[in-house]
Amino acid sequence: MEEYRLELDHISKFFPGVKALDDVSLRLRPGSVHALAGENGAGKSTLMKIINGIYRAEEGGQIRINGEPVQIRDPVHARSHGISMIFQELNYVPELTIEENLFLCREPVKGRGGWFLDRKAAHEQAAGLIRSEGFHYDPRTKMKELSVSDIQMIEILKAVSADASIIIMDEPTSAITDKEVEILFDKIRQLKDRGVSFIYISHRLEEIFQIADQVTVMRDGKVVHTAPAKELDHDTLIAHMVGRRLEHIYPKEPVPVREGGLELKDCCGGAFRHISLHVRRGEIVGMAGLMGAGRTELARAVFGMDPLESGEILLDGEKVVIRHPADAKNQGLAMVSEDRRQFGFVGCRSVRENIALSSLGERLGRGRLLDLGAETRAVGEMVELFRVKTPTIQGKVENLSGGNQQKVVLSKWFLIGPRVLILDEPTRGIDVGAKFEIYAHMTQLARKGLAILMISSDLPELIGMCDRIYVMCRGHLAGEVSGQDKNQTTIMKMAIEGGADR
Repeated sequence: MEEYRLELDHISKFFPGVKALDDVSLRLRPGSVHALAGENGAGKSTLMKIINGIYRAEEGGQIRINGEPVQIRDPVHARSHGISMIFQELNYVPELTIEENLFLCREPVKGRGGWFLDRKAAHEQAAGLIRSEGFHYDPRTKMKELSVSDIQMIEILKAVSADASIIIMDEPTSAITDKEVEILFDKIRQLKDRGVSFIYISHRLEEIFQIADQVTVMRDGKVVHTAPAKELDHDTLIAHMVGRRLEHIYPKEPVPVREGGLELKDCCGGAFRHISLHVRRGEIVGMAGLMGAGRTELARAVFGMDPLESGEILLDGEKVVIRHPADAKNQGLAMVSEDRRQFGFVGCRSVRENIALSSLGERLGRGRLLDLGAETRAVGEMVELFRVKTPTIQGKVENLSGGNQQKVVLSKWFLIGPRVLILDEPTRGIDVGAKFEIYAHMTQLARKGLAILMISSDLPELIGMCDRIYVMCRGHLAGEVSGQDKNQTTIMKMAIEGGADR
């Protein structure tokens, strides 16, 4: 067996005004999982895109596969070398079937000259592949009918069907449950035993220790540390990532709690029933529950994104009617969605435009005209306050790291001066350093008197940052925990079994 499946030597990459990669070298062994850790903006994704042929490295760098030098021109060329990349934002066509997605751009053909699709062959090959890998999907099921975890598995099947020997996985567990993570890891281990090599990118450090054989840490475009996973611990890994030790991951501080804030009375919607809760000013209140418990649906209904069938919403003790997000914003209610790409920002527009978006015609307008001077000053203040790392406020948001994109979304809502802030999975897919900064901002906002409702699937995050935690189970409120009852065992028991209110 060859010593290395993939070798990267002295890889550098420049973008206008930015040195994204600086003399990076990495080694990947056959049948191993090599985790790549680092803060957003450390250069991980840029390096993976070079391996996959999306970017070209600067002159002087070299890539070797199975000991042979290669120049990867594009993703199709990468696939011919056994490289497959599964992106965090999954690439599939929802209206096509599983078998159509599996063989997209490499469909079986028939007839003289191969002008016709061989649908029978595609079906038989897909069914055989699904069966051989131990799954039970119907190849003719449309992708839009699958869960996120199922789509992840189809992406792995696609890589297997292309005889991939190197699979790159970028944040593969950011939107799936713990049970689904176990299934994914079992499949990775099976493929490892067959000699497949993985590069695994994740901000969930506990997963790195579960699945990785080797860990490389990147910071500011450079490799700062490489070691076997068994030689590292949680705190040491964080210290390498951020360049310092974070003594307190959750910078929660006690702040005075005031009356008012958000109150829900017997609220019912499509995925939740009879929800009553309150979040007072100065509080950070958590919302826990398994996927499908109704947490996000409740938040969407409160913010006017989905209809509220019955019940009352009170802000600072006064009943309000919220039929759409504009009503919510006008009442001083802000929401950071779990899907920031779809609902949080406009990627092709600038940082300036995105931060100002919710304040147009109000704080930043003169009648029907936009006050560009006021907008630039206000956006500059937000960029400084939230420490958004961007070369210029005219830069596109889609070019920022995930953590900085999230800060742009927070800045946009903070600019309107909200009374209540709903955060749905606010740290999903961002690194530990950016998480720490967002936690610190949450504490500052609570100190200013905001009422904050935080939905999260990360129980340590909820326990570390919240004064109280509500738990939902199958659309109902299972109960509330605080003090010594605020522990993972109690919360999970309520999330699985429900509570007295059921």
